[in-house]
Amino acid sequence: MHIGVRKLTALGLVVGVLLGAAAAVPARQDDAAATPAAQGVTQVVTAAELAAWGRERGDAGALIMAARLLAEVPLRSAGVEGEGDREEERPFLTAVTLLDEAAAMAGDNTALIDAIDRLRDPLTRGVRSSTFGAGPVLTVKSLRARESWAFDVEARGGEILRVAAIGDGDTNIDLTVRDAHGAVVCRDGFGDHYPVCTVSPRTGGQMQVDIVNRGDVWTKVQVLSN
Repeated sequence: MHIGVRKLTALGLVVGVLLGAAAAVPARQDDAAATPAAQGVTQVVTAAELAAWGRERGDAGALIMAARLLAEVPLRSAGVEGEGDREEERPFLTAVTLLDEAAAMAGDNTALIDAIDRLRDPLTRGVRSSTFGAGPVLTVKSLRARESWAFDVEARGGEILRVAAIGDGDTNIDLTVRDAHGAVVCRDGFGDHYPVCTVSPRTGGQMQVDIVNRGDVWTKVQVLSN
């Protein structure tokens, strides 16, 4: 097995398609108002989708590309109130975990192993500067079968609010955003692991985010918001 220019080009095209698809809906909702952190949410979801694509095809190169996308976005940990820093509440989708997956998948392919090692080195030194500013806020939560979880976010008027819930792949996740009056302003319940909501409030105020595990088994969810 050899990774070459053709394969890397193909992966680049896949990433371009995914990024274009992820940006399509927000672009119709005045994406010019999206903050760098909101754009970071989109890129993290794209990385998660590309990683899933690579796992389905046994493609270590796709996981490496997903790790590169993820490594560009700094994340601010919000934690979960009252739960502390428990092992099971740490992020499961990170550039490092994706590279570990890629290494296990690469076998004895020296070109892939070299690409993984070259990407690991800057990761150990951290993100020094980023076009995504301070980055999205990250919260990790474990949800039991059919369990719901709600929390509040403060939206700023005239600025896009983007929220994403990235599941670990065990079950389907639903995401709903409600305004201060309880009205649903966005719902993503299409039966996948990566629901995303983008809203453009004219005035600022508190909004409620509801996340539901639709499956019959527990799952972990990484929630991102700007």
